[in-house]
Amino acid sequence: MFIDTHCHLDFPDFDSDRNEVIQRAKQQGIGYIINVGSSLRASQASVDLAGQYDFIYASAGIHPHDADKVNKETLNTIAGLCKSPRVVAVGEIGLDYYRGLSSVDNQKQLFINLLRLAESESLPVIIHCRQAQQDVLKILKDNNVSRGVVHCFSGDEAFLKQCLDLGFYISFTCNLTYKKADNLRRLARITPLERLLLETDAPFLAPEGFRGKRNEPVYVKYLAKKIAEIKEIKLEEIEKITTVNAQALFRLNRD
Repeated sequence: MFIDTHCHLDFPDFDSDRNEVIQRAKQQGIGYIINVGSSLRASQASVDLAGQYDFIYASAGIHPHDADKVNKETLNTIAGLCKSPRVVAVGEIGLDYYRGLSSVDNQKQLFINLLRLAESESLPVIIHCRQAQQDVLKILKDNNVSRGVVHCFSGDEAFLKQCLDLGFYISFTCNLTYKKADNLRRLARITPLERLLLETDAPFLAPEGFRGKRNEPVYVKYLAKKIAEIKEIKLEEIEKITTVNAQALFRLNRD
């Protein structure tokens, strides 16, 4: 059994065949899927989707791109969604200085507010970090956050080590399979197995051989195969360990 710990099946990319994609994943050994909220609408859609399929769970959060649009009502609605038994994390949340679609101050305040929500609900966090490593680390440390995952890891080795020191899991996506992704593969090699998670970030970042096409949860197996090659261990070991890790962090199959 594999677990796709981060995808966005609620996105319009899946409107024409969402159920087929989900059933294909289940039939081909994807034991659980976590559908990650990236906006108020997406968070609600994720909870709704998780209510329809017993092997799909949801997270609720607001992506830093939308920080300028957030108000008290938005935060209250996200807080309400987090009380659903199908919600296993707050995310994706964090900072993104690469695209700069919201002000730095608003991103930081939103990040802090949602970290506090996660703490109040005893939920782990799913962290988005792009060109904001030091600020992400400072905010996590200032708020004593140690339970979560840094998703779609793209930082440097120093950032990796500091995230691990804080207690975080590290998640790589299918871009690890790209021909020019040597640095990502090096980082995956030094990430301890017991802190490693798998994700597709579907519909984005389809694996090598499918680039330019839509990604989907079943393709997480291509990522697992590549990590097994990198670690020089059997695929079955990657399958077992990453499944145990995901179940431990997100407390899956709780109901």
